[in-house]
Amino acid sequence: MKILIADDDLAARRKLEVCLLSWNYEVVVAGDGEEALLALQREDAPRLAILDWMMPGKDGLKVCEEVRNAKAEPYVYILLLTVRDRKEDVVQGLEAGADDYLTKPYDAQELKARLRTGRRILALQEALLSARDALRYQATLDPLTELWNRTAMMATLKRELARAERQNTSLSVIMVDLDHFSRINEIHGHMAGDSVLRETAQRIQFVTRVFDAVGRSGREEFMIISTGYNASRATGQAERIMAAISDKAMDISEGMIQLTASVGVATSGNPKEADPSALLDAANLALSRAKALGGNRIEALRVEDVQVIGSAKRQKSDVRRQASNKRRFVA
Repeated sequence: MKILIADDDLAARRKLEVCLLSWNYEVVVAGDGEEALLALQREDAPRLAILDWMMPGKDGLKVCEEVRNAKAEPYVYILLLTVRDRKEDVVQGLEAGADDYLTKPYDAQELKARLRTGRRILALQEALLSARDALRYQATLDPLTELWNRTAMMATLKRELARAERQNTSLSVIMVDLDHFSRINEIHGHMAGDSVLRETAQRIQFVTRVFDAVGRSGREEFMIISTGYNASRATGQAERIMAAISDKAMDISEGMIQLTASVGVATSGNPKEADPSALLDAANLALSRAKALGGNRIEALRVEDVQVIGSAKRQKSDVRRQASNKRRFVA
């Protein structure tokens, strides 16, 4: 395991290094607090650190405080090594963020045992972090299709919209709704419906790019977020998705099931003037049009056009309201 030792005393540092190497540690050496802090901020930073309290520049106490204030993960277990042995010093060191405290001259076997304790704590923390990350990952997935769920897709949409704005590129949202899905559940049962949803998810993923976000946003509804696609290319993507779903019947245990889908496409050519709700509203409006026209078709809208239409409607509504108020005032 990698371990950092920070001490401005060359002889003391070398003695400690030899000891740690004999215990099969990979040793990283720092001659002062500034070097120690830089080493602990690197991507491959040691998880264990032995810091001398008294060092020029930043002392061991200051390094402890800055490491803890950064709240970085994974955790660094810090052992403070010093000639100070008063209870007040011990308390001060631990309050600064040190995990353990050992006075000089130290006993090698005691140091070895304390480092072993630190490794056990780091192993427990690593297990807890892994469990936490697994739970977070599961919380963002749709358990049936293993696609991103609606919550994760909304977070992705906000993130991708910000990125599209920085890179001055277009962004599109494609909404896919399976036509007459309820009939599958009624005729073949809910197990068949689940199989169809899983197969649909796989087919959509097969024809989308690896960096496109694909999620399940409703019972039989899917959402695709694509960056860099203008209106024409986004519609082409929608056509590939439709073909993947409907060109070939789905062979599931309950039999062969032929599907079609309605697709709504919304594109923003100017992300600076769009927001997540505007993109979603435009995509849902386009999807509603596709379904109202009988399904098995694609309808596409630009967010900017929807905003113009919405603005015109609001203006007309304001004019009507003002006229109505004027008539009431005259009466």
